[in-house]
Amino acid sequence: MLMLEDGSIDSDAIWEGDSLWTSLGDKQQLVKNSKSIMCSPIVFGVKKSLAQELGWIGKDVRMQDILSAAEDKRLRVLMTSASQSNSGASAYFGFLYAFAGNPDVLSSEHLEDPAVGEKVRRILDTLDRTSESSGWMRDHFLARYENYDAMFNYESHVLEMNQKLAASGREPLYIVYPAEGLGVADFPLSFVSKGSGDKAPLFRSLQDYLLSEPVQREFAAKGRRVGPLCDQVDPAIFRPEWGADAAHTLNSFKYPSEPVIRQALALYQTAFRKPSFTVYCLDYSASMKGKGREQLTQAMRTLLDQQQASKYLFQGAPNDVTIVLAFDDQIINANESGAWTVRGNNPEELERLLARIESQPTRNRTDIYRPAAVALSLMKEQGIGDRFPAIILMTDGQSNSGAGIGQLEQARAVTGLDSVPVFGITFGEADPAQLNSIAELTDGRVFDGTKDLVGAFRKAKGNN
Repeated sequence: MLMLEDGSIDSDAIWEGDSLWTSLGDKQQLVKNSKSIMCSPIVFGVKKSLAQELGWIGKDVRMQDILSAAEDKRLRVLMTSASQSNSGASAYFGFLYAFAGNPDVLSSEHLEDPAVGEKVRRILDTLDRTSESSGWMRDHFLARYENYDAMFNYESHVLEMNQKLAASGREPLYIVYPAEGLGVADFPLSFVSKGSGDKAPLFRSLQDYLLSEPVQREFAAKGRRVGPLCDQVDPAIFRPEWGADAAHTLNSFKYPSEPVIRQALALYQTAFRKPSFTVYCLDYSASMKGKGREQLTQAMRTLLDQQQASKYLFQGAPNDVTIVLAFDDQIINANESGAWTVRGNNPEELERLLARIESQPTRNRTDIYRPAAVALSLMKEQGIGDRFPAIILMTDGQSNSGAGIGQLEQARAVTGLDSVPVFGITFGEADPAQLNSIAELTDGRVFDGTKDLVGAFRKAKGNN
């Protein structure tokens, strides 16, 4: 959407989750010959024994039912970010429609209704983890199966996960189609016209291939719905015992007008989402001097400057906590943590924090484990509360000083904060093996910032 808006897109084709995003961004009318290749509704997958316990098998389930079960601590729920992921946005609009009384079309008046906002905040507050990637969230659920009970995700992702659960003898997820309606991803493949049109025949060949009967059967075997009405499925995958209903009429809601969509996404970020507690650990070792420091500052400006952040839907919220730790082989600002902390989303306070980041000089060697350990201590000291916690660790070099990963392991044990993920961002000659070991230990991820540091920061922040 953003690349189409500013004309920076350099691709010849787009294959996105939902045509909504090109329709919002294509101001220059670059998108041509768009066709849906397959589709998948956004559903609520819940462990089957819990669905039975809640009385949801074979029954209409409403969003209020899901909210009540989650608030009663009977469900531990995952959902991707509504501002960074198509499946999260679709689920979020489903909440808005449901709690607004399922109107024909959502309006600004619905978004500004305190009763609607209160219920949307409540259901988002029940989430146990979020992510910018639907596929990663599915795989994370599978890898940490005992930690979670349910997720909002594509029907196809739930079906793929169930095949793996069945193969390993574990309990599958039961698919709930919320009674008020669904967001349905149509996965369109579109040509990006740049004037010459010389690649248009090749694009049409690709599109025709993906829509051919053999390939459509392959998509159906992966749990996607295909066909002119997305009414063709593989019965071996769409199993009734999993709640998969191939004959289910997809009661999809109609997306509102563009201004209402943008208003809703801004409200998600600034008013409705569960607040975050983020500690940014920023590398100021000697190797960052020059271009590295400039790009680090640019990335942090994208996140902290609220005008720039609004472009990427990364605005702060009133209950957010933001802390910056500047490090080399020591914590450079160890005695000034209060001055490098912002509670809330006051633009002037965030600008002052950014000014400190911009004025901090580079120096000395690198210890990437110490700042992550200190970050946990600060979280313990200040109290995470009902917030999504995350540590975002950016480094351009190998850790060549300090006690190593044992220091982080000890901090996790001492603070008891062993569920706080650490997201690593590589830059320059950073050693991905070291960051990967931290991510594996903490259920975090590593993002490649060597080509696009701003984009890597955005992905990392999309996880809380």
